[in-house]
Amino acid sequence: MSLPVSRLPADWMPAADTLRDRVVLVTGAYGGLGAAVSRAAARAGATVVMTGKRKRQLEQLYDAMLAEGLSEPVIHPLDMETATPRDYENLAEGLERDFGRLDGIVHAAASFAGLSPIAMHKPDDWLRALHVNVSAPFALTQACMPLLNQAVDSAVVFVLDNPDLLARAHWGAYGVSKAALERFVAILHQENDAGPLRVNALLPAPMRTALRRQAYFGEDIMQRPLPDATAAAAVYLLSAQSAQARGAVLDLRAN
Repeated sequence: MSLPVSRLPADWMPAADTLRDRVVLVTGAYGGLGAAVSRAAARAGATVVMTGKRKRQLEQLYDAMLAEGLSEPVIHPLDMETATPRDYENLAEGLERDFGRLDGIVHAAASFAGLSPIAMHKPDDWLRALHVNVSAPFALTQACMPLLNQAVDSAVVFVLDNPDLLARAHWGAYGVSKAALERFVAILHQENDAGPLRVNALLPAPMRTALRRQAYFGEDIMQRPLPDATAAAAVYLLSAQSAQARGAVLDLRAN
């Protein structure tokens, strides 16, 4: 781990106004972590813009959030595998037109095709993982930086994975992409360490998600907690209360 490590303050929980009046963009919003972050951010008072490539699943999450009494989110379908720089620019322009601001991004989208030795790794899967996990977050963040820098306080949060495990055999493109993402976080922080835009990484503890089930197929996934605690930690990083943690990885494994 090349990034400095920060910890979540003891007993910290988001309040109903933690993200009041903020606009937050969540990628991979209908996935296990993405959906939990979307709910947690809305519960904390944010207007949540949900992106993902499957419109129907975004609509299902939208309906569920309204049924739960959460503030109305916004759907913006976006396939990070095929999106062009112009697509990201259109998204940023739409945010500026509709809200006049953007206060945070949580990059929850991820591509993982399963464990495989390098000799058997499908080239298409390799390229897809590097693109969705590294290149697309770069392009989206870059397109949104003018809006993020207009805010008094803003944050972009990148989700990492256990580096001790991902450096081992068979993690292939997913392991490489998460290592590259960590370096990207470090560089982006160095370039924005004195302005309104805070850059952070989030390292979850094991949690009950589809990616976890696919990677650890012999594990009883029901023994793992839902991603709610990780989503609450993402809200912490999106809030001004995490100012002292900028440029660091919030490591939840020991909390």
